[in-house]
Amino acid sequence: MGTTKTQVFTDKQNELANILKVLGHPARLAILEQIANQDECICNDFVLKIDLAQATISQHLKELKKIEIIQGTISGKKMSYCINQKKWNEVQTIINQFFKQDIKTKSCSN
Repeated sequence: MGTTKTQVFTDKQNELANILKVLGHPARLAILEQIANQDECICNDFVLKIDLAQATISQHLKELKKIEIIQGTISGKKMSYCINQKKWNEVQTIINQFFKQDIKTKSCSN
């Protein structure tokens, strides 16, 4: 499959697609749930809870950081992660707006 021609879509469509792509992996959702239920987490916390290799967890954290839904701070030799509340709220708004669209189609039956 070729690359997507993102320029033919609106900025909102591209943004939502990117967010959903990142959130579309169960490991990333598990990471977000774990962070949301704690003040902060370090990578090793995820390894112990989610049972994935440290390198795999690091890749998932990198993807979550790309959309800025999490942020990390260095504590000594460890990176601590927490939810970026502002971005969390923005993502909620974007997803809610998409699903609050009025549906014009009454029926899809043949």
